[in-house]
Amino acid sequence: MADGRSAAALEAESVEVREDAVSAAQREGTAIVITSGKGGVGKTTSTANLGAALAARGRSVCLVDADVGLRNLDVVLGLENRVVHHFLDVIEKACSLEEALVQDKRVPSLVLLPAAQTREKDDVATAEMAALIEDLRKRYDYVLIDCPAGIEMGFKNAVVGAQRAIVVTTPEVSAVRDADRVVGLLPKGVEAHLIVNRLRPQLVRRGKMLSVAQIDEILRLPLLGVIPDEAEVVVATNRGEPVSLNAASRTGEAYRRAVSRLEGEQVEIDDYSGDGGFFERLAAWIGGRR
Repeated sequence: MADGRSAAALEAESVEVREDAVSAAQREGTAIVITSGKGGVGKTTSTANLGAALAARGRSVCLVDADVGLRNLDVVLGLENRVVHHFLDVIEKACSLEEALVQDKRVPSLVLLPAAQTREKDDVATAEMAALIEDLRKRYDYVLIDCPAGIEMGFKNAVVGAQRAIVVTTPEVSAVRDADRVVGLLPKGVEAHLIVNRLRPQLVRRGKMLSVAQIDEILRLPLLGVIPDEAEVVVATNRGEPVSLNAASRTGEAYRRAVSRLEGEQVEIDDYSGDGGFFERLAAWIGGRR
């Protein structure tokens, strides 16, 4: 033969190519809803930072802003000037999915599917949202869905296509209470994990803020990460630059560790207590009980 390969070798190669094509067609990514129940706890910031950190690890990631009427994820990512279409346009066939997706400026494998600012949450049919998320799962390793606050139609649409959930709470009684309620409303089979956001260790030590252990006693969720309350997060968010892409950022490192744990790695929770390993001991204690 011209290239020196036997018919058997060519047939084997052809079979391998076909099998790879079938495998790719059957491959589905994971849809994860980022939720909390209470507004203002950092869901959108967490969605942006977790997505950016996953993409920086080489994963293909689509971030979906499910907060119809109150779009913010594009601003946190610094992509607001690039938004032309939104996911309702895709559902209503006013544009293609490719036309609505917005490419991130920094990480090639990260895209955003924005929400509509001038529509209502009730404009989205749950079945259509589920079909959209299913389509995205066939294209990306991870689909992160930024869930709106509350437990009405927006929440139902955000969780309908998810296999996993990340519950974000701050160390406040009201936030933890609302997070507990949301956990009870997640669809059956959705695996939930916890991120404790905006922790101030000095307030915890003085008894002025709930500790991670106290939050765990209430929620009983596997802990993905503890994010310190630091000014750099506000600065980075205002600039539209996910802090998880900043290698020198302590908060960014906390998000990167959370992503490592999300992908199944045994990574310790970083120590923000200043007492030589409180959170490392806490992580080991929680991990040993599960």
